[in-house]
Amino acid sequence: MPDLLIHSLSEFQPLIFEVLETTQPEKIAEVGTERGVFAKLLGEWAAPRGGAVYPIDPAPPEDCRALLATQENCHLVERTSLDAIPDLDDIDCWFIDGDHNWYTVFHELTAIAAQCKKSGKPMLTFLHDVCWPWGQRDLYYAPDSIPPQYRHAYTYDYGVTLGNVGVINGGFRGCGAFAVATHEGGPRNGVLTAVADFVATQENPPYFCIVPAVMGLGILFSRTAAWTDAVHRILSPYHMNPLVAKLEENRLRNYLKVIELQDEANGAVRSS
Repeated sequence: MPDLLIHSLSEFQPLIFEVLETTQPEKIAEVGTERGVFAKLLGEWAAPRGGAVYPIDPAPPEDCRALLATQENCHLVERTSLDAIPDLDDIDCWFIDGDHNWYTVFHELTAIAAQCKKSGKPMLTFLHDVCWPWGQRDLYYAPDSIPPQYRHAYTYDYGVTLGNVGVINGGFRGCGAFAVATHEGGPRNGVLTAVADFVATQENPPYFCIVPAVMGLGILFSRTAAWTDAVHRILSPYHMNPLVAKLEENRLRNYLKVIELQDEANGAVRSS
């Protein structure tokens, strides 16, 4: 089943690297490195330019450590994002693809903005999962790490599907790897909501572009950088593109149908 679902930031590589070629960041930080594949791609891009990459993950798997060990300019930071970001100075470009919930993402962005102000760097931040399913619904890898006042009711057992703001017996789910909020929408719920709330706090808010594919790529970028107009030209054809969004909806509906058929075949859906 996982092989059928493209879900990685690496799927956006041509677009992301076009932006990087335009902005030429020297130091890049990536929150949520998973198996290290995209971090290594970033390292390979940065190496001939004398750049460095800082993948951030509190518990990277061994295959991630092994992969990143082959890329000398990748410096693994084994801490939580909220602990690590305030200590990473002079970062030119940030990637957020870690714990997809409002509390974590809002505070990651707030910490990044503080670092940008401290270093005098323009904001350039890529965020994954700004569209369905986690755009307006929290996902928790470690629910107990989220303060109770910011944590929604959640479930490890049930899943989500398009057109249903609740949860279902089946659907897209973590199978024990993560929990999902039992409802979609409302205040302080999901990655997209976190971005919108962050932007609303900024005196000089950055531009925010959404590429509505592969669960949604969001890009926050400064309005006043030397490269702003060029980045805007690169991203504007993709921003909320209705054809791209329709193709993504079709892809997700097909994938959800595959899950349904596999659940039926395997007897995986429990009786209510």
